[in-house]
Amino acid sequence: MKGRFNETERKTLLHIARASIETGLREKRPLSVNPQDFPASLQALGAAFITLSKGSRLRGCIGHLEAIQPLVQDVAENAFAAAFRDPRFPPVREDELPRIRIEISVLSPATPLHAHSEEEVLAQLVPGQDGLILEDRGARGTFLPSVWESLPEPRDFLRQLKRKAGLPEDYWSDHLRISRYHTESFGEKLLDA
Repeated sequence: MKGRFNETERKTLLHIARASIETGLREKRPLSVNPQDFPASLQALGAAFITLSKGSRLRGCIGHLEAIQPLVQDVAENAFAAAFRDPRFPPVREDELPRIRIEISVLSPATPLHAHSEEEVLAQLVPGQDGLILEDRGARGTFLPSVWESLPEPRDFLRQLKRKAGLPEDYWSDHLRISRYHTESFGEKLLDA
C-alpha cells in the first residue's frame, strides 16, 4: 500500500497524533476531531497503528486492525492510547514528549492466508512487506511489517507472533487463522533522544 497519502495529508495526520497526545497531557482525553473538517481521504474509514519511540526504544504502540471509524479520528484516538494506555509502559510524561517520535501505519484490509501447515504459511510470506494477524480460539496477535527489521527470518517472525498471541512457538491447529495486510507508514523526522 504505497502512496495513498500526499505529503500534506501525512503532515496533517502526524500533527493530529501529536496534538492528541498534548491534549491527553492537559485534559486526560484524546483530541476531538470533526472528520468533515478534513480532506475526503482522511474522512474515509481507516485503520491505523500509532508507534511511539524514544531514541531507538519503543515507547508505545496501539491501533486497530479493522477500519471502524474515519481515519483522522482513528489516528487521534490511537495516538492518545499509545501514549497513555499501552499496558507495557507508564503513561507518557510532559517532559519526555519533545523526545518522542511518532510513526503512523495505515493498514490495508487484511486478506486470509490459506495454509494447512506452518511451511505453507512461510512459503507465502513476503518479508518486509507483510503484516500478519494470527487468531485461534480467543488468542490473537499481530506484527506490523516494521517488525521484519528486528525479525528478518520468516520462521522467527511467525513463531514470535505465536508467542505474542500467547501460543507455543511450535503451535499448529486446524482452527488457526492467519491474515496478511500491508501498511503505508510515515513518521516524524528523527529527533535527538
